[in-house]
Amino acid sequence: MPRFGLCLNLKNDPDIIEQYKEYHRNVWPEVLDSLREVGITHMDIYLLGNRLFMAIETVDGFDPEHDFPRYLKIHPRCHEWDVLMRNFQERVPEAKPGEWWATMEQVFEL
Repeated sequence: MPRFGLCLNLKNDPDIIEQYKEYHRNVWPEVLDSLREVGITHMDIYLLGNRLFMAIETVDGFDPEHDFPRYLKIHPRCHEWDVLMRNFQERVPEAKPGEWWATMEQVFEL
Protein backbone atom coordinates (compact mmCIF):
# COMPACT_ATOMS: atom_id res chain seq x y z
CA MET A 1 0.00 0.00 0.00
CA PRO A 2 1.70 3.24 -1.12
CA ARG A 3 2.14 5.98 1.46
CA PHE A 4 2.93 9.64 1.02
CA GLY A 5 3.99 12.44 3.37
CA LEU A 6 3.14 16.03 2.50
CA CYS A 7 3.54 19.33 4.32
CA LEU A 8 2.03 22.78 4.26
CA ASN A 9 1.89 25.78 6.57
CA LEU A 10 -1.12 27.41 8.10
CA LYS A 11 -1.12 31.18 8.36
CA ASN A 12 0.55 31.96 11.65
CA ASP A 13 -2.49 33.29 13.48
CA PRO A 14 -4.03 31.44 16.46
CA ASP A 15 -7.60 32.27 15.36
CA ILE A 16 -6.99 30.96 11.82
CA ILE A 17 -5.35 27.80 13.17
CA GLU A 18 -8.30 27.17 15.49
CA GLN A 19 -10.80 27.69 12.64
CA TYR A 20 -8.85 25.22 10.48
CA LYS A 21 -8.91 22.65 13.28
CA GLU A 22 -12.65 23.16 13.77
CA TYR A 23 -13.35 22.57 10.07
CA HIS A 24 -11.35 19.35 10.27
CA ARG A 25 -13.37 18.14 13.23
CA ASN A 26 -16.37 18.29 10.89
CA VAL A 27 -15.12 17.53 7.37
CA TRP A 28 -17.90 17.60 4.80
CA PRO A 29 -19.06 14.07 3.86
CA GLU A 30 -18.68 14.77 0.12
CA VAL A 31 -15.00 15.54 0.69
CA LEU A 32 -14.41 12.31 2.59
CA ASP A 33 -16.26 10.23 0.00
CA SER A 34 -14.34 11.84 -2.88
CA LEU A 35 -10.96 11.28 -1.22
CA ARG A 36 -11.83 7.60 -0.90
CA GLU A 37 -13.04 7.49 -4.50
CA VAL A 38 -9.66 8.65 -5.87
CA GLY A 39 -7.88 5.95 -3.88
CA ILE A 40 -6.95 7.42 -0.50
CA THR A 41 -7.58 4.70 2.06
CA HIS A 42 -6.26 6.49 5.13
CA MET A 43 -5.32 10.09 5.91
CA ASP A 44 -3.90 11.77 9.00
CA ILE A 45 -3.03 15.44 9.37
CA TYR A 46 -0.74 16.54 12.21
CA LEU A 47 -0.02 20.09 13.39
CA LEU A 48 3.05 21.54 15.08
CA GLY A 49 2.94 25.31 15.53
CA ASN A 50 1.63 26.32 12.13
CA ARG A 51 3.27 23.45 10.15
CA LEU A 52 0.95 20.70 8.89
CA PHE A 53 2.09 17.18 8.05
CA MET A 54 -0.30 14.95 6.09
CA ALA A 55 0.28 11.21 5.87
CA ILE A 56 -1.83 9.26 3.40
CA GLU A 57 -2.11 5.62 2.45
CA THR A 58 -3.45 4.86 -0.99
CA VAL A 59 -4.37 2.09 -3.38
CA ASP A 60 -1.71 0.82 -5.76
CA GLY A 61 -1.34 3.08 -8.76
CA PHE A 62 -2.32 6.26 -6.92
CA ASP A 63 -0.58 9.25 -8.50
CA PRO A 64 -0.73 12.47 -6.44
CA GLU A 65 -0.22 14.68 -9.51
CA HIS A 66 -3.17 13.05 -11.27
CA ASP A 67 -5.49 11.92 -8.48
CA PHE A 68 -5.54 14.99 -6.21
CA PRO A 69 -6.80 17.20 -9.09
CA ARG A 70 -9.31 14.47 -10.00
CA TYR A 71 -10.68 14.60 -6.45
CA LEU A 72 -11.60 18.26 -6.97
CA LYS A 73 -13.86 17.35 -9.90
CA ILE A 74 -15.87 14.52 -8.31
CA HIS A 75 -18.24 16.74 -6.35
CA PRO A 76 -18.62 20.56 -6.38
CA ARG A 77 -18.27 20.61 -2.59
CA CYS A 78 -14.67 19.32 -2.94
CA HIS A 79 -13.65 22.37 -4.94
CA GLU A 80 -15.51 24.58 -2.46
CA TRP A 81 -13.65 22.89 0.44
CA ASP A 82 -10.30 23.35 -1.31
CA VAL A 83 -10.91 27.07 -1.92
CA LEU A 84 -12.03 27.51 1.69
CA MET A 85 -9.01 25.66 3.14
CA ARG A 86 -6.56 27.69 1.04
CA ASN A 87 -7.73 30.77 2.95
CA PHE A 88 -6.02 29.27 6.00
CA GLN A 89 -2.95 27.78 4.28
CA GLU A 90 0.41 28.87 2.88
CA ARG A 91 2.94 26.93 0.82
CA VAL A 92 6.14 25.93 2.57
CA PRO A 93 9.30 27.58 1.22
CA GLU A 94 10.58 24.14 0.12
CA ALA A 95 7.58 23.50 -2.17
CA LYS A 96 8.34 22.99 -5.84
CA PRO A 97 6.83 25.42 -8.36
CA GLY A 98 3.12 24.70 -8.72
CA GLU A 99 3.06 22.45 -5.64
CA TRP A 100 0.64 23.37 -2.84
CA TRP A 101 1.08 20.47 -0.41
CA ALA A 102 4.82 19.80 -0.72
CA THR A 103 5.79 16.16 -1.16
CA MET A 104 8.23 14.98 1.47
CA GLU A 105 11.03 12.49 0.99
CA GLN A 106 10.76 9.32 3.05
CA VAL A 107 14.08 8.73 4.80
CA PHE A 108 13.19 5.88 7.18
CA GLU A 109 10.65 3.12 7.62
CA LEU A 110 10.34 0.56 10.42
